[in-house]
Amino acid sequence: MNPKQEISIVINGRTAKACVPTNLSLAEFLHEKIGLTGTKVTCAMGICKACTVAARPVGVSSYYRVQACITPVIALNGQEVLTVEGLAQDGLLAPLQHAFLKHFSFQCGYCTPGFLMGATLFIEQLKSQPIPKADIEIAMIESLGDHICRCTGYAKYYEAIKEVALTTPGLTY
Repeated sequence: MNPKQEISIVINGRTAKACVPTNLSLAEFLHEKIGLTGTKVTCAMGICKACTVAARPVGVSSYYRVQACITPVIALNGQEVLTVEGLAQDGLLAPLQHAFLKHFSFQCGYCTPGFLMGATLFIEQLKSQPIPKADIEIAMIESLGDHICRCTGYAKYYEAIKEVALTTPGLTY
């Protein structure tokens, strides 16, 4: 019998409290307990990055990358989690979401939420550490190169991310 633990997590700005099995993954929690199904599980081993979400301790300004398929939800107790559903604000898509649509940066769409979250973390990093425009492609590959797209849509993902990085003031110089 698996023991249970009380948790409290802020997900996309809303507090979620539950008593969960200690081996429940964040992805399972999001899908089964919260009803957020945007985070996809493809490999279930944390390799493909389709399940990428962002997390941070409450009160800390910067997020870190989390693979929801292999992270026990209890490991995020007391933290904030941002999922793909939380990117839009007040019913308006985030700039990265607009760019992904503009560049048709998906085929089957299964890896898209993970790419959006990885790209969001990349853009957030650039806000605090701008880089030369000439370095943007290398920086994108270093940040997102381990995301796997089975339909080979990388070029379109990178086009969209590059557009946002180069057109958002303060990210590059």
